[in-house]
Amino acid sequence: MRRALKLLVITAAVGLVAAPMQARAEGFVTPWIGANWGSGNNIDHGRAAFGVNAGGMGAGIIGGEVAFGYSPSFWGTQNDFGNNSVIDLMGNLIVGVPIGGTRGAGVRPFVSGGLGLLRTQLDGGTLARVSSSNNMLGWNLGAGAMGFFNDHVGLRGDLRYTRGFKDLNTGNTVIDFGTTNANQLHYWRLQAGVVLR
Repeated sequence: MRRALKLLVITAAVGLVAAPMQARAEGFVTPWIGANWGSGNNIDHGRAAFGVNAGGMGAGIIGGEVAFGYSPSFWGTQNDFGNNSVIDLMGNLIVGVPIGGTRGAGVRPFVSGGLGLLRTQLDGGTLARVSSSNNMLGWNLGAGAMGFFNDHVGLRGDLRYTRGFKDLNTGNTVIDFGTTNANQLHYWRLQAGVVLR
């Protein structure tokens, strides 16, 4: 009997230690649409963009996300500029405050930022008779809010600034946050979408 009790206690202890802990991470996916605008890049104001963000929040406060955006006709119409686009793929740190908790209805204001790839494509047209594509390292910073109606569905809105490290005139990498005359790709984006967690 004593051996059986000892074996039962050891088995229970091993079972408790080996049992998986309840997951505290909160995953989310947000398909979105948006509008780009900027200066110094000959970008038309309000050019459309769309994409998806996916990530997770640990304990609802700090997390990470992968942000993908595609901006067709970034510089203007196909007639004037041919096929032209900008793609951004960023890995971001996200910090938010879950007002109302991490379950059920609530609001989470957040800030985010990170580094990643910017790819530009320009294939001729009546005004731009060049064909070029550039891959460059870039960064982005943003702020916004997620509002949830229940455990799984809500809305998300972001205001985001994106900038490349490459001087488009010289091809050199420059560390410039808008203080000099470096010709870097940069733009603002306002985006909104449905968030699923």
